[in-house]
Amino acid sequence: MNRPRPDEPGPDQESVWDYPRPPRTERSEERVEVWLGGVRIASTTAALRVLETGHPPTYYLPREAFADGSLAPCEGGSWCEWKGTAAWFDVRGGGRTARRAAWAYPTPAPGFESLRGHVAVLAGAVDRCVVDGERVRPQEGGFYGGWISSRVAGPFKGTPGSRGW
Repeated sequence: MNRPRPDEPGPDQESVWDYPRPPRTERSEERVEVWLGGVRIASTTAALRVLETGHPPTYYLPREAFADGSLAPCEGGSWCEWKGTAAWFDVRGGGRTARRAAWAYPTPAPGFESLRGHVAVLAGAVDRCVVDGERVRPQEGGFYGGWISSRVAGPFKGTPGSRGW
């Protein structure tokens, strides 16, 4: 396995290569917003960040941060070796629907109980996701849910050739 060479973090940056494995969950007081169909469908200063080696943070917003009707349970699920079984949602806003664009852990695995009642969103599936006024980029690869901001230094898992990291 070829581990990549970490980018040198700049001032006020953190390296994703300093994040732990297994991942850790931490509270964030940053203003986190999700937009779809030209409207803000979620906003909070009480998000959780999941931090895992090589990944940009995945933000989990409290369910109550989402506008009524913006999350609709959908078919299928997924499984994470650390967090357990996830339930998926279609995300709705401004007359648009983003299919399978959000997920939650209704019964998180031990060590991740804090995720109960929180929902993560695929940044690339909605109009935009914003952290403290900065529009984030989605983590590449279509499988991971990390949000890339100027706060983090990579390289990030999900890019071509990163499968074995």
